[in-house]
Amino acid sequence: MPITLSDFEQSAHTTLANDVFAYLEGGAEAELSLNQNRAAFGRIGLLPKLLGDCGGGHTRVTILGKPAAHPIMVAPMAFQRLFHAQGENATALACAAQEAVMVLSCQTSTAPEEIAAIPGRRWFQLYMQADHDSTMSLVTRAVACGAEALVVTLDAPINGLRDREVAAGFALPDGVRPVMLDPLPQPRRPQLQDGQSVVFDGMMVFAPTWKDLTRLIADSPVPVIIKGCLRPEDARRFVDAGVAGIIVSNHGGRVLDTVPAPVTQLAAVVQALGPEVPVYLDGGIRRGSDVFKALALGAEAVLVGRPVMHGLIVDGARGASQVLRRLRDELEVTMALCGCATVAGITPDMLAPFEESRP
Repeated sequence: MPITLSDFEQSAHTTLANDVFAYLEGGAEAELSLNQNRAAFGRIGLLPKLLGDCGGGHTRVTILGKPAAHPIMVAPMAFQRLFHAQGENATALACAAQEAVMVLSCQTSTAPEEIAAIPGRRWFQLYMQADHDSTMSLVTRAVACGAEALVVTLDAPINGLRDREVAAGFALPDGVRPVMLDPLPQPRRPQLQDGQSVVFDGMMVFAPTWKDLTRLIADSPVPVIIKGCLRPEDARRFVDAGVAGIIVSNHGGRVLDTVPAPVTQLAAVVQALGPEVPVYLDGGIRRGSDVFKALALGAEAVLVGRPVMHGLIVDGARGASQVLRRLRDELEVTMALCGCATVAGITPDMLAPFEESRP
């Protein structure tokens, strides 16, 4: 069996068809942001505190007001039955085994009613629809299936240009569909006139606005968390509008290329919001030391996406569970070697610039 997350990624690559792997791994355009998401962690070094009393230490945290065994969550990822026959059910089993909060994708390929039968904490990723009634129908169904929070993804009002995916000829196979979106009415595309833009006049007319978000927050029966924020001033405005938390993310580098790696924006967003508003990091986590660095920069928890899918591809629920367990083990080792008995002891002064030297 693979050991590290990199091992799982390599094994997954040998298993998947090329077009499906391109869909999973590909980023926007030249994939510069995709690559920077990982590389940015390599430019952050660790400064351990020696002789720390770590006996009896633990990784326990509080996530959205409830105790959690560790600060590692599973990010929303669409169409998981592409990667394993059990799809989202297998991921939910892995999360249950490792006590991880799972964020179910709005484009889940498994009905949430099936997943609800599996124990564990779950949030629901929401793409706001063209009309409020359709949006609220998704919310009602998700909450009925146990969603504790809505993760409203705002950084992809239209799809990015994923060249690798297009070149590979990816298309959803028969039997894999966004089962929650299929029943919803499809908005009528406007008839474009000469000189009108397909993007601005044909697609963006359906994009959510601040008015739509404010209405959703008012009507939601559960807390609303924003995913895709990179600007501190946006984060402050979201909180003023009533959101319960911010996920600093660039959508895994899949939407707009050359946006910065989320970890480089994290501290500024945390500073803008202060200690009362939870901030989470999504993007580029591949080691427990990466989790440690995100926590030191102020994140309350992190979300991990592609690596969990790599585990799912290799060995279903057991593989995804092993990926999560490995990350937690690495986090514990990093904490112990840095002199931190608890997550609360992870502080910004334990980080320093790091420049890898090559012969």
